[in-house]
Amino acid sequence: MMKHPHDHTHEHDHVHPHEPMLDRHDHVHPHESTLDRHDHVHPHESTLDRRALLRTGGLGLGAILLAACTSARSSSTPAEPIDTDTVAPAPTVASLTTLPGFEQFAATVNSFVQGDYWMVESNGIPAHDMMVGITSWQQQVPVPQQYTDANAWRFPTTPTMADSPVSARTGLFRGAIAIAVNGIPIFNALNNRGDDALLAGELDNWGGHAGRADDYHYHVAPLHLQDIVGPGNPIAYALDGYAIFGTVEPDGSPLVELDDYNGHEGSDGTYHYHGTTTYPYINGGLRGVVSVSDQVDPQPTTRPFRTAGEPLNGATITAFHSPSPGAYRLEYSLNGATGSVFYEVGETTIDFTFTDVSGVTKNESYTR
Repeated sequence: MMKHPHDHTHEHDHVHPHEPMLDRHDHVHPHESTLDRHDHVHPHESTLDRRALLRTGGLGLGAILLAACTSARSSSTPAEPIDTDTVAPAPTVASLTTLPGFEQFAATVNSFVQGDYWMVESNGIPAHDMMVGITSWQQQVPVPQQYTDANAWRFPTTPTMADSPVSARTGLFRGAIAIAVNGIPIFNALNNRGDDALLAGELDNWGGHAGRADDYHYHVAPLHLQDIVGPGNPIAYALDGYAIFGTVEPDGSPLVELDDYNGHEGSDGTYHYHGTTTYPYINGGLRGVVSVSDQVDPQPTTRPFRTAGEPLNGATITAFHSPSPGAYRLEYSLNGATGSVFYEVGETTIDFTFTDVSGVTKNESYTR
């Protein structure tokens, strides 16, 4: 049976095309570091409950966002008054009540400490549009996910360097390897066939697509986030706990030489990764201690609720928008004609209307 290219449950018996040493392609990432495509304003309503918002499956791209606040479940205590006669040391990750980078997305992303881990809750839908620009489409679409409670993303509050790092060139083809500060997971730059997903035409203008569980995720660094969080803050965190910065150093200086994992030790003596416009685009593996089977464990579960889509050869996704909360419309071109997928996400059901390029419609409804 042919393996679905976005089925992250499959084993990989292919010969990997990338040599162990860093092999940087000379193509350019679709998102330059100066890109800021958030041209809409998100209103903030303090009367809504953030946890309820995260749990609802029907958030549209223009959904109302919540006012930022620090999680009441953080294990940190209020800071002591500063002694101006001494120089206070920089706070450790474990002592922070809000993790750098996440505070700009506190309206839709909830981060808090639980034991030895940072927990990150979101519904997996970014503020930007999605899917536009994909030329190799498997007919999957983005659906909100319940990354909450025990199914939240997690990474260590105090990362430690591993004696045997895990390379993304030879493994980690299943599941995520990082979580962006806007709550979107980041997968290996290589799909489960070992191909560069960007070069294969599988990614949208933001470097993401929907997997077989209709879960949206990136496969390259979301470099547009550095214009939102600033160069001094991470755009993501690898699941080993080390921060991922953009295309400059945290102090704003030019990027210096990176190792095979797209990282290095910073001026503060702490290891961190960088997003780049060339392969491996994001962390090229995990330098920190993690538990790995065929993916990093534990991490959230995404369960397909419908049969995996088939490739629609020759199609290009041209538009995606949310006309109302919980409703989405994707359009594609094929042989000079336009087709579409309209779907509405309820609490337990998802209703689809597929219209092919000849105008024939098909309705399908699923429960999850």
